[in-house]
Amino acid sequence: MIARIKDITRVKVQLALENPCAPAHLPPVRKFADVFDGENMAKEELLEFPGVVKELLPNATFLVELENGHTIIAHTAGKMRKNRIRVLSGDKVQVEMTPYDLTKGRINYRFK
Repeated sequence: MIARIKDITRVKVQLALENPCAPAHLPPVRKFADVFDGENMAKEELLEFPGVVKELLPNATFLVELENGHTIIAHTAGKMRKNRIRVLSGDKVQVEMTPYDLTKGRINYRFK
């Protein structure tokens, strides 16, 4: 019985030395890289198209007609919002779209 208690305390001490912030009764936290053995999942590429803003819609959204004739709903990118770049009807813009939803996009550049 005493030998078993010594083994348990030895394990708790080892855990405390490995991760001093974690409680001794919990197993050590595994890192994300340890779980996937360094294999990173690929990020899906965005599609970029030039277009022209046709109409301003509520909630800072725009109706954009792409160069290929399709019409999508787009919102401004965060950097454009942060730098207060105005987008008006008739402006030529660069639109990013995800391949999963080709009806929505993000305006990431306004051509001068």
